[in-house]
Amino acid sequence: MQKAIAALHVDMVKWRRHLHRHPELSFKEHETVAFIAEVLKHEGIEVREDVARLTPEAKGTGLIALVRGEKSASERCIALRADLDALPITEVGKLEYCSRNAGVMHACGHDAHTAMVLGAGIALHRARKEWSGNVMLVFQPGEEKEPGGASLLVKEGVLANPAPSSIIGQHVTPELAVGKLGFRSGPFMAAADELYITVQGLGGHAAQRDKLVDPILIAAQLLPRLYDEAKRTVPPGEPMVMSFGKLIANGATNIVPDTVAIDGTLRTFNEELRERLHELLPRITKELTQGMGGDAQFRLVKGSPVVKNDPALTARLRAVAVELVGAENVVEMDIRMGAEDFAYYTHVMPGCFFRLGTGNPAKRGTQSGLHTAAFDIDEDALSVGAGMMMMGALNELGT
Repeated sequence: MQKAIAALHVDMVKWRRHLHRHPELSFKEHETVAFIAEVLKHEGIEVREDVARLTPEAKGTGLIALVRGEKSASERCIALRADLDALPITEVGKLEYCSRNAGVMHACGHDAHTAMVLGAGIALHRARKEWSGNVMLVFQPGEEKEPGGASLLVKEGVLANPAPSSIIGQHVTPELAVGKLGFRSGPFMAAADELYITVQGLGGHAAQRDKLVDPILIAAQLLPRLYDEAKRTVPPGEPMVMSFGKLIANGATNIVPDTVAIDGTLRTFNEELRERLHELLPRITKELTQGMGGDAQFRLVKGSPVVKNDPALTARLRAVAVELVGAENVVEMDIRMGAEDFAYYTHVMPGCFFRLGTGNPAKRGTQSGLHTAAFDIDEDALSVGAGMMMMGALNELGT
């Protein structure tokens, strides 16, 4: 079976580079999904398009494909997931496959994820007489943006006929060397919520402070208070991150604005703590701003839950990884405060989300972090990741 993956390595590099040249933002992946459909249909693999609709009237930019084993009759089904969307980042570099779409870049490796699931699916299809069951290929839009394409696919009920008994996903990781695979059982990645605060004051001429309610001063008092109150709420040893990455006070040297906008994120692993913070943060915001003569609107967008790696499934896949790359190349991962909408799948079926090493100091960009303008991967990792997905699926199907 691994020979089938090796035979597809050149194709996976070609697919990945095509997708890297033509990145599309969340829920706008129309050309991306058309390309995937063309590749799969050329192989004779059945596809279902127009899924994961962001609105009822919009065309969905997700795709589901089904690869059927022909060794014997079986309704067992395992799902393999890839995400499709890119990020609003301007790529740096002069490689021939750099992004041709201004201000958009595959800086999170979703092009590689897609190429590897294509590779695994096509290898399985070409060897279909050697195995039994079904492998569902899930090409999902909008991982980088709420409400998250995974949540839409779950809500639409398209993961059915036949329904997968479990789902496998992966993510490229520059801090792991190419050839290594990383696993963690149980809670792995954080729940993520978006925080949007508008501090309302009374602006005016900066020289007439007696007539103002300064929203910038209120915001300056508010942020440390929120950090402090959140920290007090968290039990010892419980992981939590709250960060604010955007603050807009659109005044000038002699103009105090009426409002200040503050955007941030909240990451938790504990649903009870998450709900407590959802109640606490708006309340503290209201109390402080009103106490300083202003007001505030606090909008919280609840995002993806915790990624829960099923212990039994993860143990089985870890054993497959040891067989594939050797025990010395299979590592234990720490929990990650980053979020991943693969979590939605893990709350409706057993799932495992593992990490694929793509770092190589000898190759430009492969040491750059995710979501950075210089990000790239060592493409030797494509065969490792596709092989892991394929062998993991076959192991779960028992063939």
